[in-house]
Amino acid sequence: MPTAATNRQVTITDAPAHGRFEARIGATLTGFADYVRDDDLVTYPRVVVSRPFRGRGIGDRLVRAALDDARRRGLRIRPACSFVEQWIVMHPGYRDLVAEEARDGGEAGG
Repeated sequence: MPTAATNRQVTITDAPAHGRFEARIGATLTGFADYVRDDDLVTYPRVVVSRPFRGRGIGDRLVRAALDDARRRGLRIRPACSFVEQWIVMHPGYRDLVAEEARDGGEAGG
C-alpha cells in the first residue's frame, strides 16, 4: 500500500561516495542509478527503482539527471544497463554522449 511519502516530490541527488544518483521522496530512498567514472568516461551499470515506486517516472528522472551531469562534466557515457540504453533510444538528444566504442557494439569478443 502506498505511503504518504509517495505523494511528495522526488529529489534526485548525486551521491559520489556511493557512486550513484539517488532518488528520494522525503527521507525514503526510492531508487538509484549506479555509475563508474573513469577519466572522461562514465559507465551506468544499473538503474534500480524500488517496487512500490515503479511507474512514477523515477527511473526516467534518474537517467536524465545522470546524463545531464555527464554533459556538464564533458564526459562520454557507456550505457551498460538496458534501461539506460532504451532511455537514450527514446531521447535521441542524448545520443551524442555515447562513447564511440559503445555505439560500435562494445568490446571485442563480447
